[in-house]
Amino acid sequence: MAAVSAALFGKFAGGAPGSRAFEMRTAVALGSNLGDRLGNLHAARKAIVDLAGVRLPVLSSAIYETDAIDCEPGAGKFLNAVLEFDYQGDPVDLWKSLMEIESALGRRRHHARNVSRKIDIDLLYAGEIQIDTRELQLPHPRMHSRKFVLQPLADIRPDLILPNQTKTIRELLAKLDESGKVVRLTNDWESR
Repeated sequence: MAAVSAALFGKFAGGAPGSRAFEMRTAVALGSNLGDRLGNLHAARKAIVDLAGVRLPVLSSAIYETDAIDCEPGAGKFLNAVLEFDYQGDPVDLWKSLMEIESALGRRRHHARNVSRKIDIDLLYAGEIQIDTRELQLPHPRMHSRKFVLQPLADIRPDLILPNQTKTIRELLAKLDESGKVVRLTNDWESR
C-alpha cells in the first residue's frame, strides 16, 4: 500500500479525518512532441488552472524545446514547461485529474514507456508529501536527473530543495551532465 509522509509545507485545509486535504505548493511538468505542440501545452495549462483546488496565481516557466530522450528512433522534439501553484486537496485526486486531462487531450493510457505523445503531464511534487505506490511516486523519482524538467523548474523555483534532496534546483541543474539540448522557445503563455 501507499507509504505517505505526513510532513507538509502548507496548511491544513480541513476535510475528512485521515484525508490529505491540505493546501500545498504543487508543481506539474508539461510536455508535447506530436501535433500542435504549443497548442497542446496551452490546452493542458488552461485545464489545470481550471481544476478545483488550484489556487491562482500560477507560476509558469518559459516554454523550452528539448530533444526527445529515450524515445523511439526519429521522435520529434518536445516542448516542455513547468507550472507551480497552491493546491488545496489530496494530491492523489490531483494526479487522477491530471490523467483525465491527458486523456481528454488525446493521450492514450496504455502505451509503451517514453514514446511520442500529444501531451504528457507529470505531477512533480505536492509540498513535502511523499507517496510511493505502483501508480504514483511523489516527489517524481526521476525529475532531479532530467534537464528538460529542472531547467523550466529553475525558472520559477531555483532555490527550492525537493523532498529527499539536499541541493537546490539550481545546484541539481548545474551538476547535470549534458542530457539533451534544452532551448528556451518562448516566455509567452498569453499568446493563445
